[in-house]
Amino acid sequence: MMPAHETYDVVVIGAGAGGMTAAAVAAAEGLRVLVIEKTAFVGGTTAWSGGVVWIPANAKMKEAGLSDSITDAVQYLSSTVPEPANAGLRAAFLARGPEAVAWLEANTEVRLQPVKVCPDYYPERLGATSGGRVLEPVAFDGTRLGRALARLRPPLPEFTLFGGMMVNRLDIPHLRRIGKSLRSTLRAARLVSEYALQRLRSPRGTTLHLGNALAARLYASLLARQVEILFSADVEDLSMQGDRVAGVAIRHGARDRLIAARRGVVLATGGFSHDATLRKRFFPAAAGFISATNTAGTGDGLRLAVTAGAAFNTEATSPAYWVPASLFRRADGSRGVFPHTVTDRAKPGVIAVNAAGRRFVNEALSYHEFVLAMLRDGNGEPDRPFYLICDRAFLWAYGLGRIKPFTRSLRRYLTSGELVDAPDVAQLAAKLGIKPSTLAATVAAYNADAKEGRDPEFGRGSTIYQRHLGDAVHKPNPCVAPIVRAPFFAMRIYPADLGTAIGMKVDAQARVLREDDTPIAGLYACGNDMGSIMNGNYPGPGITLGPALTFGYIAGRHLAEGGAFAAGKAAASAHI
Repeated sequence: MMPAHETYDVVVIGAGAGGMTAAAVAAAEGLRVLVIEKTAFVGGTTAWSGGVVWIPANAKMKEAGLSDSITDAVQYLSSTVPEPANAGLRAAFLARGPEAVAWLEANTEVRLQPVKVCPDYYPERLGATSGGRVLEPVAFDGTRLGRALARLRPPLPEFTLFGGMMVNRLDIPHLRRIGKSLRSTLRAARLVSEYALQRLRSPRGTTLHLGNALAARLYASLLARQVEILFSADVEDLSMQGDRVAGVAIRHGARDRLIAARRGVVLATGGFSHDATLRKRFFPAAAGFISATNTAGTGDGLRLAVTAGAAFNTEATSPAYWVPASLFRRADGSRGVFPHTVTDRAKPGVIAVNAAGRRFVNEALSYHEFVLAMLRDGNGEPDRPFYLICDRAFLWAYGLGRIKPFTRSLRRYLTSGELVDAPDVAQLAAKLGIKPSTLAATVAAYNADAKEGRDPEFGRGSTIYQRHLGDAVHKPNPCVAPIVRAPFFAMRIYPADLGTAIGMKVDAQARVLREDDTPIAGLYACGNDMGSIMNGNYPGPGITLGPALTFGYIAGRHLAEGGAFAAGKAAASAHI
């Protein structure tokens, strides 16, 4: 155990993607780094996520034969993030994002690869691309972490198979074609066999994908550079030397400890998704209190920064990044939140309806836009219900929420009320408290055109992004099919957040700013502790992790270059 008054060059608070990036960069540059994590795991919400990183004009696009330019990215963002606020930060992100990726790959264990087909969320806008701006982590062998694998936050169980087997996005179509394609069946058999062998040696699958792989790669980077990580510790205060942040006061177990930071402190605690006071202050009432993020994100970094004189960046069109979510109870009694991102809403044969039983949105829009439509339709009512409606054929082929495709027994989902069924649409409406004739008319109107693959009401399947999320083998429209095969099913969905967009004001060096825009010496922020450079807009997949890695990298480099305060000699003699 470290003695009290231990001194480091850099102290990072939070072990999510942004914090671990800052720590890995500073350590790779030769600084002595301590990471303080309030939970027992590294990874934060990143470990649960898809792990994709949005970095326009990255070098890997060119290597894959895909074209992009900063000019195109600027043009795209000018329409999807039209507000002038934080324009300087977006410019810094575009300029240094590719640099961050190249540096991390050259100096850490981070490895990324381009997703060649992964459209921006508004592909009809000028400057949009159909793929390549999105980078995903290369699969990682968890056994490389050794015993430290136990400190990596496990993925959500609802996104694994057989109690811990992770699959990547390319495996999913093969799993859906088991028994229909010899190639897919053999591939699935190989995946399951490999997983079975892994479980003989480990309590979980060790072939890591998605956000779990990204978190693991960052964690491996810290371990390789002897970065110390203090788990289950709470930072109670920032220690000031004059107007400069010089360290932190923490509670670890029953002990209060003071830790000095010669060059600076990085705040990366994950935003305030689980803080009721801040949610009530910034979120619309109709958003309620549901979050798909890690529960440790309770605004710790923001409160610490305010004590040092920091200013909030509240110039956001939306205070959070949104996702529709369904709720359920796990076997251990804990509440589960399933984010309906890309697995079901855009597939052919499902619609979303409001409390009146009417469609209110193009179901294949991005999850952020989908919830914005929910909030508009909700008229400020936090408990206004919304439902996904489908039939037996859809549920079997695509699943719904946490219910996986080809699920034979639905009893536990029906018994718990997570899923509602009925032999016809009118009876389903009655169970939901919706006027039966209204829901029946809604489904009938949708079906009339869906038989021909059309959706004249909302234009579902009209863009390459929407079609990308549909079922490519379903013709003529991968996003549209009628709802006709009894029984019929409903699942309630709620507005939920994937992370907060309001955070600290920072400059292009990731330094936290005061109200007068002067930097607080020795204090940096990244990830969701930093205000959204997109002003709460959501231009494409990975626009939270892209800036998190980029500004984590910027903070680490600036600290390594001695930019936290002049000369650095004064820092060496600093004490708390």
